[in-house]
Amino acid sequence: MITFKGKQFHCPVEVTMGMISGKWKSLILWHLHAGVMRYKELERIVPGVSQKMLTQQLKEMEGDNLLIRTVYPEVPPRVEYELTELGHSVFPILEMMHIWAVEKLSYQTDEIKK
Repeated sequence: MITFKGKQFHCPVEVTMGMISGKWKSLILWHLHAGVMRYKELERIVPGVSQKMLTQQLKEMEGDNLLIRTVYPEVPPRVEYELTELGHSVFPILEMMHIWAVEKLSYQTDEIKK
């Protein structure tokens, strides 16, 4: 058994999936790997995500120490997000998922285009 944030898990994969799974977290992590981004940039680059869901996912990832949220005392307030070292360490997993999809699913993409 593994205990993480007060919850019991049976497998390390279960913990990892809890941290990066969902429709938006992986995409947010993928884009933040490129560097610091503001909220509106993330909203634009992750098509289809609602403001409520983006805010929720960012808060969850901040709570899991995957990213840092920095608020600058300006008017209007400027908020930036960047990956922590832990967040950056997830990138090879996402990169392998990307490679797998390109190699294994590219034929489906070609068929859809016809």
